[in-house]
Amino acid sequence: MKKILFSLLAFMLFAAGLQAQRYAVIDTKYILSKIPDYQDADKKLQLVSEQWQKEIDDKQAILDKMYKDYDAEQFMLSDELKKKREDELFNKEKEIRDLQKKRFGYQGDLFKEREKLVKPLQDKVYNAVQKIAVARSYDFILDKSEGITVIFADPKLDKSDDVLRELGVK
Repeated sequence: MKKILFSLLAFMLFAAGLQAQRYAVIDTKYILSKIPDYQDADKKLQLVSEQWQKEIDDKQAILDKMYKDYDAEQFMLSDELKKKREDELFNKEKEIRDLQKKRFGYQGDLFKEREKLVKPLQDKVYNAVQKIAVARSYDFILDKSEGITVIFADPKLDKSDDVLRELGVK
């Protein structure tokens, strides 16, 4: 009788432990793909990106022609003119690299445009996830769209301070 009672108690504690850790999995890529505003923003970003890439490609074509002309004429140029043309080529290359960095680099125009168009939609999704997490008492929510990422975690589950105390860090 004691064994049955003990087993029943152990099972109930195990079941209660399972209930204590509630989690959910979402796919933000899928969610965003179903939002019409996101699709519009994505199309705008693609158009802007293509325009900027064409601008860079056009400048690169001009640079390529300048190199070809220089290669054909360099034997007839004086040292002073060679140096001048080489400087022009170098400056044109630098201009193109700077433009690429400005448009597509870290914190570049494309990044800023994405922040302006897409971030508000991502924030809406995040807020909806947070509402669902609180309403349904989820402890954490994972995003499976690009690897596993924690979207929401109940702050009471964060044991970072406990680890720091264990390490003796205040």
